[in-house]
Amino acid sequence: MGNHGEKRRGNVVIRAILLGLISIVCVNGTNINYKEALTKSLIFLEAQRSGKLPPNNRVPWRGDSALDDGKLANVDLAGGYYDAGDNVKYGLPMAFTITTLAWSAISYGKELRAAGELENTHAAIRWGTDYFLKCSSRKNRLYVQVGDPNLDHKCWARPENMQTPRTVLQISDKDPGTEIAAETAAAMAASSIVFRRIDHKYSRRLLNKAKLLFKLAKSHKGSYDGACPFYCSCSGYNDELLWAATWLYKATRKQEYLSYLKFEAISGYVAEFSWDLKYAGAQMLIVKMIFEGIKGLDLYKQQADSFICSNLPGSHYHQVFNTPGGMIHLRDGANTQYVTATAFLFSSYADLLQKHNQKIYCGSKQFDSTHLMAFAKKQIDYILGHNPQGRSYMVGFGPNPPKQAHHRGASVPLAEANAPLSCPLSFTKWFNKNQPNANELTGAIVGGPDRQDKFQDFRWTSVYTEPCTYINSIAVGLLAKLAATA
Repeated sequence: MGNHGEKRRGNVVIRAILLGLISIVCVNGTNINYKEALTKSLIFLEAQRSGKLPPNNRVPWRGDSALDDGKLANVDLAGGYYDAGDNVKYGLPMAFTITTLAWSAISYGKELRAAGELENTHAAIRWGTDYFLKCSSRKNRLYVQVGDPNLDHKCWARPENMQTPRTVLQISDKDPGTEIAAETAAAMAASSIVFRRIDHKYSRRLLNKAKLLFKLAKSHKGSYDGACPFYCSCSGYNDELLWAATWLYKATRKQEYLSYLKFEAISGYVAEFSWDLKYAGAQMLIVKMIFEGIKGLDLYKQQADSFICSNLPGSHYHQVFNTPGGMIHLRDGANTQYVTATAFLFSSYADLLQKHNQKIYCGSKQFDSTHLMAFAKKQIDYILGHNPQGRSYMVGFGPNPPKQAHHRGASVPLAEANAPLSCPLSFTKWFNKNQPNANELTGAIVGGPDRQDKFQDFRWTSVYTEPCTYINSIAVGLLAKLAATA
């Protein structure tokens, strides 16, 4: 009897070890369900929708909100996206969200279709472009922000129940905002490519608006600072002008935009790609043009190669900090935006190198497409669970995902949503409670861990737990690619 008992205990131990090994394998990325992560990424974007929600809304705890946006300016500005955990609609990060989501659809449309998510991606893009068409409905004017961020941040309320002012800000030929006009032009131009074969009339409408917005951006130069201190453009507007001109050339193939890239645009050597700094994204798009035979753009390839070498461990020119667990870390506060953005650019360049049988040189070291793709995959895998904490940084996905995303709508229980609202008490009632959110913010990639791979899952530690649309938007294409090759 004793021997049988020992044997049973031994079997239990062996099974436990095997289960442990299986969980490690899953965490280490070989069994990550990228298709599920892709689907949930898009559901998060749907949770960020403002305005009248469609009948096929997949987020049951969300409802119609901000239906009177624009009323103060006598214009209809209902729609668009809330950028993060608050209820303000910021035009600059929203436009970058749509540009990068459109890029995902252009580069990985086949993979998105194979995953059954192409139509949802198109719907997510159109939710943004429909709003931008409203914002650009008046000549030489662009509405760029709805909501008062200072007052909004003093009240922890669901967008469906908010009572804070919906202040409207705009730029024009008299009050320029080159960054935001150019970024919105980029979003419209990129999206026009997406819809060209689906809805040609709509595509032309987007492209015509993109041309007008680029003209406004280029002819009336000046930085927009209305979103400071929340979205200050520290990099200036030359990167947005380059980015917009690149997308307009891709959409039109017109010489005027190519000439701008060759003779007027200003570019630079950078190690970051983000809502504020677009040079690297434009450089990657232009490298594709170079491989396709367009002459006179060689400087952009040097700059694109520099971006790769600056981010790639093992390169002589590696300069971007990596955490002990291997994640890119540029700064606290939505750091995962740099992780997903860099991973996407690495994947894009890997596609080009593979197609044209090329390599990239970082000093005396050379790297091929497999090196670049391995690094991109490692960054995404880190977010999805392959990290020293053994936890996912996508809500509702993978091992031990975040439970307290810094997000108003997710944290307020529906049963309490219609109670009389006191802004000071709202923080006591819903923000400061150390308990899981009442509503799962499915698919949201939160800000992520610090430089030492440490993470705090509290609603009030927003640098760790706040999600942003532009973290997810640029991950969509790469997740589709990984799902297709898994």
